[in-house]
Amino acid sequence: MPVPPAADAPALVTLDVWGVAPRAVPGALARMALDRPALARTPGVRFAKLLGTGDGRTFTTRDADPLRWAVLVAWASAADAAAFESSTTVRAWRRLSRERLRVGMVPLTSRGRWGGREPFGPADARAARGHEGPVASITRARLRPLRAASFWRSVPPVSAELHRVPGLRCALGVGEAPLGFQGTFSLWESTDALREFAHRRAAHVDVADRTPVEGWYAEELFARFAVRSVKGTLDGRTP
Repeated sequence: MPVPPAADAPALVTLDVWGVAPRAVPGALARMALDRPALARTPGVRFAKLLGTGDGRTFTTRDADPLRWAVLVAWASAADAAAFESSTTVRAWRRLSRERLRVGMVPLTSRGRWGGREPFGPADARAARGHEGPVASITRARLRPLRAASFWRSVPPVSAELHRVPGLRCALGVGEAPLGFQGTFSLWESTDALREFAHRRAAHVDVADRTPVEGWYAEELFARFAVRSVKGTLDGRTP
């Protein structure tokens, strides 16, 4: 039986990833500006971010993918998320896009802050222990400018290792800006698969151990989710 989120966590978190053709890139850039106030006025939105994406292999501007954009929303209720499908924001992205992936999730654990907020609630060990099935992970960090170069040098070995781990269904780099605001979204077959990468793969363990010593981040967040639905495609397939 699915375990519900903690009382102070959102009822549902959605990530929409929109793929656009090259000719639609100017329109996508315009949506990134126009949709911010629209999302702020949308009923049931507790937290929302419009995100650029990349392959996450270096977390520099070389990774940026202008043909793929994302909208992350934490919802007060599943009904609010469903109503959003008829919004101006979704209709505009449908006109622009040639592909859409929509992932629906419920928070299991969350540690840290994003823009000074805890968007997914605090950690809920009970929910994490009770979940079986696919999981998703979101990480996000605001880099300290003087430590950014050191952080970027540490990324390629972790990225190379990530894509060799069994059980990974998809992974994206995400961020509010091309530099300094780094994040990842990854989708996994199981908690065990995610733990294999996070706690047993040498490159990732090395970076995790170095993080408090290096002081790379001015702000950081790590969250894990139970995946409730995966609809649409990414690169022509459903993860």
